[in-house]
Amino acid sequence: MEKTTKKYWPLFVLPTMLAFIIGFIVPFVYGIFLSFCKFTTVTDWKWTGLLNYSRIFYVNGQLDTTFLHSIWYTCLFTAVTVVIINVVAFAIAMALTRGIKGTTFFRTAFFLPNLIGGIVLSYVWLMIFNAILDDYSKTIVSTQWTAFWGLVIVVCWQQIGYMMIIYIAGIQNVPSDLIEAAKIDGANNWQILKNVIIPMLRPTITICTFLTLTNGFKLFDQNYALTGGNPGKLSELLALNIYDTMYGTTGWQGVGQAKAVLFFIMVAVIAVIQNKITTSKEVER
Repeated sequence: MEKTTKKYWPLFVLPTMLAFIIGFIVPFVYGIFLSFCKFTTVTDWKWTGLLNYSRIFYVNGQLDTTFLHSIWYTCLFTAVTVVIINVVAFAIAMALTRGIKGTTFFRTAFFLPNLIGGIVLSYVWLMIFNAILDDYSKTIVSTQWTAFWGLVIVVCWQQIGYMMIIYIAGIQNVPSDLIEAAKIDGANNWQILKNVIIPMLRPTITICTFLTLTNGFKLFDQNYALTGGNPGKLSELLALNIYDTMYGTTGWQGVGQAKAVLFFIMVAVIAVIQNKITTSKEVER
């Protein structure tokens, strides 16, 4: 059986590879090409070189403050959500691996929000936020900061459960003999956590940090449904800004595509740096 698998593995891999090439590689490469063109449809294009890239930060000779704002706003949002999601998910995972009663129920309850679509989830939270803020004569989009913290709450509420499951799997995989040896040596709970559990969880931390980092940067549906970029595009994250450029401004499809390429490069570089930093601290088991 093993010899047969080794012999015919290309045949089994071929359908997946074709789907990946057709569904991802070809559109990705063609998208990069279109970023150097002026187009209205993907078949109606005219080569313009670097013109689209020159218009990313400047509109009619003036600095595009909307795009620059969305960059730092997205970076701040991502930094805040990465910290909150990972800290809270890790704390819950630690609590639910202590053998307390109802562990299965709590795991399911915390994970359920991740099963709800971002658009539906955002509309539900939109009603909740506006109902609460109505007592103060405000809405979720009264200021960019009410919108910001609204987005943070929704995203954290949705993603904490998923990261919790990953952390639980990592904690359960920590060798029990290491913990027992630390207890015999007189280590208290904080010392065990700091010197045994966390170092052994470095690969898990790397995965969760990577996922929350990329999710934060590419967030779109919650931003679109919850705030729509209001007030005055001050709560626009990068993905929504690119969408508005592509579909909200006539003749700017190429500029939107150029922004998307720049966005990809930025996220890829940040993700690689983060992955390099966290993997360098991982402990060999």
